Amino acid sequence: MTPRTPHDATRVALDELIALSALAHGASLARQRRAVALRSGTSSSRWRGRGVDFRESRIYQPGDEIRHMDWRVTARSGKPHTKLFEEEREQALLLALDLNPSMHFGTRARFKNVQAARAAALLAWMASAAGDRVGALGFGGGVDGEVKPAGGRRGVLRTLRAMRDWDHASDLARSEPLSRALTRMRRLLRPGMRVVLFTDGFSADAEAVLPLPQLAARHEIAVVLLRDALELAAPPPGRYAVHLGDARRIVDFGDARVRNAWTERFAASRARLLGECRKLGIRVVELDTDADLRRALAPLLARTRPSMVVA
Repeated sequence: MTPRTPHDATRVALDELIALSALAHGASLARQRRAVALRSGTSSSRWRGRGVDFRESRIYQPGDEIRHMDWRVTARSGKPHTKLFEEEREQALLLALDLNPSMHFGTRARFKNVQAARAAALLAWMASAAGDRVGALGFGGGVDGEVKPAGGRRGVLRTLRAMRDWDHASDLARSEPLSRALTRMRRLLRPGMRVVLFTDGFSADAEAVLPLPQLAARHEIAVVLLRDALELAAPPPGRYAVHLGDARRIVDFGDARVRNAWTERFAASRARLLGECRKLGIRVVELDTDADLRRALAPLLARTRPSMVVA
């Protein structure tokens, strides 16, 4: 069960993240294949590069290395092909957390930044139980943090502490575009790593569509899209005081034009990221601030694909 100890709904609490290990019991982020591999911390993953067993060739994709071209198939078909190999590799999960100012908002149960950290912690505990290493990347709000993936409970705790520290250090006056975070992510990732990005989509800039396809071609990526009820529907008609830092503003939701513009603006902010994810086949899970974590993250927990293609 979710811990009943009261916590600040606006800031990440380390004890709550640790307590989520109990919620992870009985769930599985693991590959539902090869129990021996799960117990030993290794699993079979398909990746492009040196390996012990050639699996297949496929059409060349931007970003593939020339040294792994399959010249015979290329010559025969007239189209460039890349070789894929299989090797026993330890899996790793990278949790990328958006800490931009827009994440520090919520009207139901907790802020989006807190719910994102809770969801990341739950996935971290599940991945660790499956024998995977866990690491994290924090961006936005002046945060530029990285935790290299490590195994065991110690690796999870190091990740959770970093998430707590990043959240408490974030500056609500500073923003970072998603494109810059994705560029940093490319330097941190290694073959076999999976990525789960936690964001509300508002940091997705036009330049983010450039590195995202390359990452999706090489790694299994999922996006957990945080949202709040007030972003999906305007409040009842009336005049409301809105605070942003030291600024205070009155918004008149009695005006139909204001109400329509309110929801359209939030929808438009997510549209770019959602569209690109659909195009690339990246799984997106929408997570409300008051949602039950196990139920909302179910699509990420039922991983049935026998292997992961990394090109």
